Amino acid sequence: CLSLVVKHQAQSRQSPPEGAMPNAYREAEQTEKAYQKQDAVFVGRKRSLKSKKGFRYVRSVGLGFKTPKLASEGNYVDKKCPFTGNVSIRGRILKGMVISTKMKRTLIIRRDYLNWCGKYRRFEKRHKNMPVHCAPCFENVKEGDIVTVGQCRPLTKTVRFNVLSHEPAVNQSLNVKKVFRVF
Repeated sequence: CLSLVVKHQAQSRQSPPEGAMPNAYREAEQTEKAYQKQDAVFVGRKRSLKSKKGFRYVRSVGLGFKTPKLASEGNYVDKKCPFTGNVSIRGRILKGMVISTKMKRTLIIRRDYLNWCGKYRRFEKRHKNMPVHCAPCFENVKEGDIVTVGQCRPLTKTVRFNVLSHEPAVNQSLNVKKVFRVF
């Protein structure tokens, strides 16, 4: 008898299937010490209006960039995400190749360029490495991929750019840390 009660309680605690309650608040994955929620969404709402959308704050960054599907349908919380957080994109739009994905939600991209050397009347190859924030809506970003980044306010001591779009790498066999590629 006790096992039936425990089974019934466990079944009642399970979340409903996707799409069953479109108006209900979907709680984010709680992997941090602090409670994860979006700042723009009030969690304690008692009654739902007749809107068909769930309680998730999503916006378009503009400038011709589409909002990723995972940003609107996912349940991650990232206050530095340009699609679901409190970050506006303004200033420069740049492209670069991903050379490191070792940090959490941060990538290192390599930007190659040519510098005119007047003494020899030739161009020389140069590059800069730049840390950029990568929101969880961009899954499977690997070394060698091309990302488009947009300038935003300073997010950390060194990060001032946010990933806006992602193009998978065409050739996986290249050594991404040393190859020179101008966009």
